[in-house]
Amino acid sequence: MEKSDSVHSGSSYDHDTAVLEKLGYKQSLDRSLSAFGTFGVTFSCLSVLAGLTPLYGDALQSGGPVAVIWGWLVVSVFTLMVGLSLAEICSAYPTTGGLYFWTIKILEGRVINGVRVGSPDWVPLASWVVVAIASTDLAMAQFLASLVTMLTDYTPSTYVIFAIYLGIIILHGIVNSLAVRLNGIFNIISVWWHVLGTALIVVVVIVYSPTKQPAEFVFTHWENNTGWTSGFYVFMLGLLQSQYTMSGYDSAAHMSEETKNAQEGGPWGIIRAIVVAFVVGWIFLIAMTFCIQDFQSQIVSPAVGISLSQMFLDGPGKTWAIVLILIILCAQFFCGSALTLASSRMVYAFARDGALPLSRHLHKLDKHKSPVAAVWFNIAFCFFLGLPYIWSETAYSAIVSVNTIASSISYLIPILCRILLARESFQPGPFSLGRYSIPIGVISTFWIIVTSALFLCPTEFPVTAENVNYAAVPFVLVIGLCVLYYAIWGRHWFKPGGTRVLDEDEDMKVADGGAAAAGGGGDKMELDLDLDQKA
Repeated sequence: MEKSDSVHSGSSYDHDTAVLEKLGYKQSLDRSLSAFGTFGVTFSCLSVLAGLTPLYGDALQSGGPVAVIWGWLVVSVFTLMVGLSLAEICSAYPTTGGLYFWTIKILEGRVINGVRVGSPDWVPLASWVVVAIASTDLAMAQFLASLVTMLTDYTPSTYVIFAIYLGIIILHGIVNSLAVRLNGIFNIISVWWHVLGTALIVVVVIVYSPTKQPAEFVFTHWENNTGWTSGFYVFMLGLLQSQYTMSGYDSAAHMSEETKNAQEGGPWGIIRAIVVAFVVGWIFLIAMTFCIQDFQSQIVSPAVGISLSQMFLDGPGKTWAIVLILIILCAQFFCGSALTLASSRMVYAFARDGALPLSRHLHKLDKHKSPVAAVWFNIAFCFFLGLPYIWSETAYSAIVSVNTIASSISYLIPILCRILLARESFQPGPFSLGRYSIPIGVISTFWIIVTSALFLCPTEFPVTAENVNYAAVPFVLVIGLCVLYYAIWGRHWFKPGGTRVLDEDEDMKVADGGAAAAGGGGDKMELDLDLDQKA
């Protein structure tokens, strides 16, 4: 990678603070995460044990081992391209706002067909539509339910699973209310739990499974239980499991203001997390596929509800199955906790720019300089997000798809702006792709568009009211409500892009836009900055 000059101001902390102030913000969060700590958060969000295990059986029915094994490789390569594009932008603009702030900075001053898209009228709207949140906790609740079924022959109802889910998200709120340095340690533990836990699962399943599938089955067998006749379409559907897992790596960006040497720690956190997740995930998938005993009873119709749980029970036996499922459950807990941590920073950043109702409260920091209010806002959001599961698993699946699509599109917008509008004007940070930046950005754009379309497609044929993919409906609804909310309220108070530099004490209690406007701004100090000149 090429390296551009960067500003140095004594210690790494002073340098990080100087870079942040050039972007328009004071250092308010506790900058105590090491590069490995940030990698830990990002790798935990990618969690191969949390992402691959619930959907393993479904993916095998859409292309078989061919789609699962080689699909993981395909998805990982393209995801690395997207990660490289995001890492370069992250290095240039290391702020907690991440994707939406990058869009602001890239659009600054741009003119298209006489329209100044970098003006205050367009920039906030462009950045507004970038925000998205996702959660993995319901999958953990379902896995726990399968363990209960295995141990007691009792099958938990939908309401019981939702109650388990509620308990999990509350625990995540408690964990993420701790100081960020403790969360850093928590996520470092998560890294080793994932790596060593995966290794133990692989060894136990291989050793104790009575028979093994031949290599021909693992690497070339094709299976299609979707009803669709197009092999290409079925293979592409099989990629959804891998793509669902390979998401959330932008969390390194949202931890930027708490990461030491953020211009390098953030970008490398993204890249290392993707590469390590690919290696760990591929080993896991190959090992599990070798150990399938009976495709029909373990993959198509598992008695305990989840294919891998059934494989653990049929192969290593009940005692080992309990141990292995507990390893996966803990990994899912680590993953959900990391997602909560990263998304709470996004809420904090959005509230800091006056974008949310109750921004005054959501932006407050506690004595450990942690945005605890933003954490519990996320927990409340996850509660409402999970409610549709009680009435319809199809509806909930549509919402999960929307989250994945929205996440992908939030990656797409700054990358598109970078390759189309800022080819010459973009000033990279220490992590630079150099002459490869635009080609990699084009590949990233192609992949995001393709996979986003896939998440809107029906997965079974014939398509019925029960199995149709309704993701397009809530997606359009969410985007429409966001734009409407912006048009009516947000545009008056949303001031993105560091249009204010605040004293540290004031930064912890800045009022939301509505309250500030009504009261003449109170004691808030606003400075109009020409950030390009200052930088």
